[in-house]
Amino acid sequence: MPSATIRLQDGQRSSARLQTVSVTGGLLRVLRPLSPGAIVELFFPTASGAVLGLAEMLMPCVPAPLGLQPFRFVALDRGDLRKLHAAIALCLEQGGGSQADGVP
Repeated sequence: MPSATIRLQDGQRSSARLQTVSVTGGLLRVLRPLSPGAIVELFFPTASGAVLGLAEMLMPCVPAPLGLQPFRFVALDRGDLRKLHAAIALCLEQGGGSQADGVP
């Protein structure tokens, strides 16, 4: 699971682990859930290069293990979207399914 950096609107930073990612969003393992609706900058490495996007944090997963919180991308520039598509394609080629394991 690759690490991700979250930057909040007030400039504070937090770390998380990327559990799952798609071109529309994903799932983070966080130490402390963020407020649903919070808009954050999300940065994480992939085999195709680092991806930086704006994401909206969604309601934490109640039935899932503590610390899992979904997000949806609200803005990705073309270059970051291209890197994300390439990383997902590489993961699928390697049999990684939809998990973030193929996103080093």
